[in-house]
Amino acid sequence: MIRSCASAKLALGFLASIFLSGPAAADMIPVPQPRSEAAPDFRSYEKEIGCLATAIYFEARSEPPAGQWAVAQVILNRLESDFYPKSVCGVVYQNDHLKNACQFSFACDGIPDRIEEPYAFRIAELIARNSFECEQTRCGAGDPLARSTHYHADYVSPWWAQKLERTGKVGRHIFYYTASM
Repeated sequence: MIRSCASAKLALGFLASIFLSGPAAADMIPVPQPRSEAAPDFRSYEKEIGCLATAIYFEARSEPPAGQWAVAQVILNRLESDFYPKSVCGVVYQNDHLKNACQFSFACDGIPDRIEEPYAFRIAELIARNSFECEQTRCGAGDPLARSTHYHADYVSPWWAQKLERTGKVGRHIFYYTASM
């Protein structure tokens, strides 16, 4: 949901670029990079948006927009915790060196992270930008999903799920909150 004039202008500009761009624009979609380049020690707005969009794309591109937004919220909420890194890229790629034991499965599953659906990535980027902006103004306050810190697909049962407060389900993802963060 777009909640401000700035968001509306950003969304309109972004959607216009999707529909007015030619095939060459698809070649300009950034490809995720290895952790050494993807998780800087400093915060760069464009780099942070890129990491957030990449996570949304690989974790939730088949989900409805509300589900993609909820995944973004999990990542942004973790920034406020001492248990997680202090940058979006750091949160997304935390423990990416541990095969199948990182925070977000795409980052450590051993499968090359290629963006093969440019339109889906553009949508993920729009959601990332809007989510990042909303994080600064607390959009979604009062929505239980807005405070989520964890999620998993509905076809798995992680050990930690029963220890957390369920905040909702969108598409195939179930979201949770933990007050201990």
